Amino acid sequence: MFTQYFSLKFNPFSKEMDEKDAFMSRDSKELLARLEHLKKTRGFFLLTAEPGFGKTTLLRKFAASLNTGLFSVYYSALASLTVMDFYRSLILRMGEVPAYQKIRMFEQLQRLISGSYYDKRVTPVFILDEAQSLSNSVLEDLRMIFNFKMDSENPFIVIIAGNPNIRRKLQLTVNQALRQRILGNYHMSGLLRDEIKPYIVSRMALAGAVDTDIFSDNALESMFTSTGGALRLVNSLAAASLTCACSRNQSTIDEEIVYQADRDIEI
Repeated sequence: MFTQYFSLKFNPFSKEMDEKDAFMSRDSKELLARLEHLKKTRGFFLLTAEPGFGKTTLLRKFAASLNTGLFSVYYSALASLTVMDFYRSLILRMGEVPAYQKIRMFEQLQRLISGSYYDKRVTPVFILDEAQSLSNSVLEDLRMIFNFKMDSENPFIVIIAGNPNIRRKLQLTVNQALRQRILGNYHMSGLLRDEIKPYIVSRMALAGAVDTDIFSDNALESMFTSTGGALRLVNSLAAASLTCACSRNQSTIDEEIVYQADRDIEI
């Protein structure tokens, strides 16, 4: 295992890294700044990213940063649901047993949200991940559920997160009313070319590497070209490169090793 060979405490490119250790790329800083502003404005926010760009990690980081005395987070990635199942899912996450009829569940949800914000002074934060799979029917009901005081107040935060297909879905005429209520949006584009090196170095340092600078500049350039800056792909290729270097008994990683590692993990 390469961790022992390179004197690492753990795999620095594992997806099980704590969100507090997330690398603060340009993407990360921009998104978190917008979400910080969302805490004040409340309402709907749209976050899009291609798979593997670190969207969910940053959502976890944002959720973990919230004051639990002022915000309650309800996360859901169960996107392929019927409208009724969607209602039940939200109500269960808010700690109550759902009613049987849709109208009763609608009233139940609005009461729970209003009670949290107006009575307890706690803003409910709903994170709907993998939202590209939500049906148009669910999106329409989402707009109605979060309509308070004749659409004059936002006693909630709803983050609609998914791949770019959700943006295209919201462009449909049937979803126009919801789209018009989205107060902010951000599309993640991944690591920049000059962020690959500090990202790799920071990961190696977290794992306790004695030498954090074992990837050559050509190797890093090759990694960026191959991955396009997608974090999940960078992690996979970096770990595969460490494995390849270990098998060859090499202490540094050059472009040839990255090329071989890329072939090893290619599907």
